[in-house]
Amino acid sequence: MRKTPLAKLLASPAATKRVTALDAVALAQKTWHTGERIDIGKLADELGVARATVFRWVGSREQLYGEVVSAAFAQSIEAARRQSKGKGAAFLTDVTRNLLTSLSKSKSLRAFIRHDAEFALRIVMSSASPVEGRVIAAVRELIVAEAEAGHLHPEIDVASLAYVIVRIAESFLYRDVLTG
Repeated sequence: MRKTPLAKLLASPAATKRVTALDAVALAQKTWHTGERIDIGKLADELGVARATVFRWVGSREQLYGEVVSAAFAQSIEAARRQSKGKGAAFLTDVTRNLLTSLSKSKSLRAFIRHDAEFALRIVMSSASPVEGRVIAAVRELIVAEAEAGHLHPEIDVASLAYVIVRIAESFLYRDVLTG
């Protein structure tokens, strides 16, 4: 007996797996790591769902990029923290140095900025994007940990110190784009 196209589709392994928003984010992260632009239509096609479905899952292209870049940053700061030495200000300086070195060498980040610098800066530096808030929170956690261990006694409030560190680091990291 000859199988119909629908019967073949239903018998395939793909038919038993339901695609979710997590699949969309995972595919976007994979795309990011290859240095390609994240295109919602292309993601939808690869996942076998409608563009509207992907938009419903992720909100907008900006929100999806924000989540992808935030996840990449979280991995980078954790790696920088693990490879850093010292205590207090020396430790924070080493983490910052290691993080900036890693980010400046990131092919994904460089490609993102090269594709559309204005959009990229809006994603990484805007308070409307999740990236900036999460970066500041991660730096704040490092400062708090050093202060609680007695290795650091900040002269200003921790939230302001974290913000200043992040803004100074961003000015070095994105200097070429910011200054034209």
